[in-house]
Amino acid sequence: QVQLVESGGGLVQAGGSLRLSCSASGNIFSINAMRWYRQAPGKQRDMVASITTDGMIIYAESVKGRFTIDRGNAKNTVYLQMNDLKPEDTAVYYCNADVPWNRFWGQGTQVTVSS
Repeated sequence: QVQLVESGGGLVQAGGSLRLSCSASGNIFSINAMRWYRQAPGKQRDMVASITTDGMIIYAESVKGRFTIDRGNAKNTVYLQMNDLKPEDTAVYYCNADVPWNRFWGQGTQVTVSS
């Protein structure tokens, strides 16, 4: 089992920045990859960024050049630095951890970007 706790969401004006954090606990050594997803009202949950344990990173096209995913210095923490935020980035952001044959989710953190 892996437990995930997100933090760092909030309200920001367009063009502003936020840094989301996701802290993992439990069987963290089984984690293969950690990802950030987001879900806007009435829409499906989409992947935003992904980082594997060997450092391979993938971004959604809509956030390339604006968002950065990194693990920092803590093995059990992943961050999402979001710059130049746009109103269409408004969503609940979820942290996700992949382990062999399973997947875990955090509770989500709200990001609201005003125009």
